Amino acid sequence: MWAIERVVLTCIPFSWYSREVHSQTKGLTKMYAVIRTGGKQYRVSANDTIVVEKLEGEVGDAITIDDVLLIGGETTRVGLPVVAGASVSGTIVKQCKGKKINGITYIKVKNHQRHYGHRQLETHIRIDGING
Repeated sequence: MWAIERVVLTCIPFSWYSREVHSQTKGLTKMYAVIRTGGKQYRVSANDTIVVEKLEGEVGDAITIDDVLLIGGETTRVGLPVVAGASVSGTIVKQCKGKKINGITYIKVKNHQRHYGHRQLETHIRIDGING
């Protein structure tokens, strides 16, 4: 778990880089949370946009996720299995279908094959804040 975002700099001496990054991030820790939705876990912080499996709601609706497994930042709180009283609020940005997945089934003996495609429904959420 990183307390700062990774910065990529080119053609700059390492000694300058380490002093500059340390001075910029000294005393600053960004609050983040690990949430569970759609059978997957996501690390989110404020103003992030994440893509999750389809959730009910229209574009612009406010959404609250109560399955918060961990809250990090100044101090770290780990839930057993969820953090009591914690939630993540967000706004639905887009409801759409994901990238197409192509598949094939083939039976060698009968020389039988079948092609299929699938596009998973997904929801884009902008995280507004972490509560708790």
